[in-house]
Amino acid sequence: MQGVVKTYDPTTGFGVVVRDDDRSEVFLRPGSLDGSIFRMLRQGQRIVFEVVEEDGTPFVTDVKVGQAGQ
Repeated sequence: MQGVVKTYDPTTGFGVVVRDDDRSEVFLRPGSLDGSIFRMLRQGQRIVFEVVEEDGTPFVTDVKVGQAGQ
């Protein structure tokens, strides 16, 4: 899945990513970047990621750089 970082607070680790496919929002939380090359994100940055749902809330996981299929 691909999307663009809408907001990200490096102090708390919370933020929002807008998915390319349906423009829905997926949430970043502390630990979302664990295992990726990223230590922080910037607004407008394009990322590739997976989504995990917990209690009906979608969260970003497995963040990668670039675009899928390239």
